[in-house]
Amino acid sequence: MLTRPIPRTGERLPAIGLGTWQTFDVGPTPAGRAPLVEVLRRFLAAGASVIDSSPMYGNAERATGDLLAELGDVGGRRPFLATKVWTRGRAQGIEEMNRSFERMRTERMDLMQIHNLLDWQTHLPVLRDWQSQGRIRYIGITHYAHSAFPEMEKILRSEAVDFVQLPYNVADREAEKRLLPAAHDTGTAVLVMRPFDEGALLRRLHREPLPAWARTELDCTSWSALLLKFILGHPAVTCPIPATSSPAHLDDNLGAGNGRIPDASTRKRIVEAARL
Repeated sequence: MLTRPIPRTGERLPAIGLGTWQTFDVGPTPAGRAPLVEVLRRFLAAGASVIDSSPMYGNAERATGDLLAELGDVGGRRPFLATKVWTRGRAQGIEEMNRSFERMRTERMDLMQIHNLLDWQTHLPVLRDWQSQGRIRYIGITHYAHSAFPEMEKILRSEAVDFVQLPYNVADREAEKRLLPAAHDTGTAVLVMRPFDEGALLRRLHREPLPAWARTELDCTSWSALLLKFILGHPAVTCPIPATSSPAHLDDNLGAGNGRIPDASTRKRIVEAARL
C-alpha cells in the first residue's frame, strides 16, 4: 500500500484509513460484529493501519478495541489508533479520554483529536501535557462544517497541531480554498472525512460505467477507488478514512491505496466524470 509521511515526524502512514462512524456502533452480539471482524482483518492484512473513532460514535470505540483484541496480530502491523475528546471542561475531558483508552484497549493513543473544536482552548494544553508524557503520540483538531474552516485555519497557523481532520471529496471542495493550503504550509497531516459525501456520491454513480481510463491510467476498478484517488491526488492529504461495515466495500476502498495517483489534470477529469 502507498504511504504518506506525517510532516512533523516523517513517520509514514498507509494512504487508506478506516472510519467507524455509524458502521462500528454495534452491540456485543456475534451476529452484529461478525462483518466488522472481517473488515478489520482484511484492512490490516492489506497493510493499512489508521482507524479513527470517537466517543460521539456510540459503541464504536469499544467495538474497535474488542475486535482488535479478538483478532490479535494480523500482518505484523500495529493499528494506528485515533479518537477524540468531545466534551466541555478540563476534568470532563480527562475523564472521557481515560474511558476512550479503556474502550479501545490501549495504554497509548496514536492520535487524540479535539472533536468539532469543542472547548479546544481547554483541551489543547491537556493534550500537549499527555503528549509530553508519551500517553498520546500526536494531537489534532476536527470539524465537519465549512463555517468552522476559518477558525481551523487560524489554529493550524498559530498552535502547531500535528493533524487536522476535515471533509473533502469531488463534490465538496471547499477545503481546497484555504484550509488544505494552510495544512500544507504548516506541515499538518490531513485526515479526510466524508470522502464519498456520506455515501451520496456512490449512490448516484453506482449505475454509471467507470471510465475506461480509470483502469488503464490509474489502476482503478471501482468508483470508490477513483473517488479516493482524487483525494489522494491533493498534495496536502495524508489519509482519507472511509467508513464501512462491508468487507466487499472495504476491498474497493483499499484498491485506492495501490497504483498510480492522479496529477492535477487527471483530477479535473475525475470531477468531470462524476458530472460535477
